[in-house]
Amino acid sequence: MRLEHPVPIAAEQLPWRALARHRGIEIQQPRRTYVPVAVKFGIALAAAIAWMALSAWLAQGWLAELSQVVGMALAIFLVGGIALVPGFMNMFLFTSLLLDRRPPRQAAAEYPPLTILIAAYNEEASIADTLRSIAAQEYPAPLQVLVIDDGSKDGTVREVEAYQRSHDAPWLELIRMPQNGGKSRALNAGLERARHDLIVTLDADSYLHRNALRHIVERYLSDPQHTRAVAGTVLVRNSRVNWVTRMQEWDYFHGISSIKRVQSLYQGTLVAQGAFSLYERDAVRAVGGWSDRVGEDIVLTWAMLGRGWRVGHAEDAYCFTRVPETLPQLIRQRRRWARGMFEALRQHPEVLRRRRLTQFFIFWNLLFPWTDLAFTFGFLPGLVLALFGNYMIVGPMTLALLPAALLVNAIMFRVGRRTFDRVGMRVRRNPGGFLLYALGYSLVMQPASVLGYASEVLNLRRTWGTK
Repeated sequence: MRLEHPVPIAAEQLPWRALARHRGIEIQQPRRTYVPVAVKFGIALAAAIAWMALSAWLAQGWLAELSQVVGMALAIFLVGGIALVPGFMNMFLFTSLLLDRRPPRQAAAEYPPLTILIAAYNEEASIADTLRSIAAQEYPAPLQVLVIDDGSKDGTVREVEAYQRSHDAPWLELIRMPQNGGKSRALNAGLERARHDLIVTLDADSYLHRNALRHIVERYLSDPQHTRAVAGTVLVRNSRVNWVTRMQEWDYFHGISSIKRVQSLYQGTLVAQGAFSLYERDAVRAVGGWSDRVGEDIVLTWAMLGRGWRVGHAEDAYCFTRVPETLPQLIRQRRRWARGMFEALRQHPEVLRRRRLTQFFIFWNLLFPWTDLAFTFGFLPGLVLALFGNYMIVGPMTLALLPAALLVNAIMFRVGRRTFDRVGMRVRRNPGGFLLYALGYSLVMQPASVLGYASEVLNLRRTWGTK
């Protein structure tokens, strides 16, 4: 379900920012040596190209040997997808994180009211905790919290109503959908009832850190004027359940957060995830609301990027969410994420035509099918061959990936821990999960992504949930 009549919005229209400027609420940033974003991008790109060129030179013998068996075209596909492109990506991320010196967010003299949308389906066990985390926020402006029950078959409605009865919560409203229609339909129903200019989406099994709302709003107010959305930082809440969740803890803390940070540095986070993000209400309405897609948050974000708007990232606005606890659930989730990228590209191909730094990451994402296919159908069989002494695909040359991978993991940890320190949090010890993440995560994630690409190409039935 999409909004039937998208609302037009001018590129310069910024409802609450304009009001803030009118009232003299200007956030002053400390003076510091400024390196233009374009210069940072050029340095990172040059470092990544140099690393890939060195890797290609070192891989000449490997490429020649492999081409004698599978042909030059397939050899280039495998060597490029297994070693050269991932090495390029790792070095670009490493250099960009070293150069990232974003202005710190600052407290505002006045904060805008917020509408929080929570689409809930069969969330009896977690919805009350989510509401408690909102009530614990020390946010100095009115809140409107809309829980949209999407035809739950459990006690989700009962839990919300019990919370309303037992707490002084005039800010909480319940919207009941007559039957399950999907997350996008539920969010659009909430959007129609949103009273405030800024809206926040929150998953029904998520828990906000105590200053999450304040931090994400301060980042929005501090970001460039054409920012229309800000992605929060999502971390794993149930990381101690088993090895599947322990492994994901590092993916969220390391990979996902760092990639969003780098994308934001270059003026366009590619996914303002539905689990915790802030949007301008009129901008969401202008692009027609949330589309009925498995990757509805990706499609919405790319619709904004397609209009030339910016999507930011609040690195210290933390939300803890429950992640899949079984391997099949995890595979279904990552399959959905991969499919969502193709949905976004199909629906908003205009993002490929906009000449801006964000376009680089659009094309970056289009390399993922190459690396995922090369890993699934090249690296994994090559790993089996290596166990039997055949190093044609996986051998000494693949070790060239390790230095770049170690560098990028080291800087990711440093950046993440430094941000934790600023808000009084600490990184929990999870060495076993890190080993699984470093050595085995791709064995699951990249084949799951290939399944997602195939699902979209074959137009298979869409499924959203991972429970």
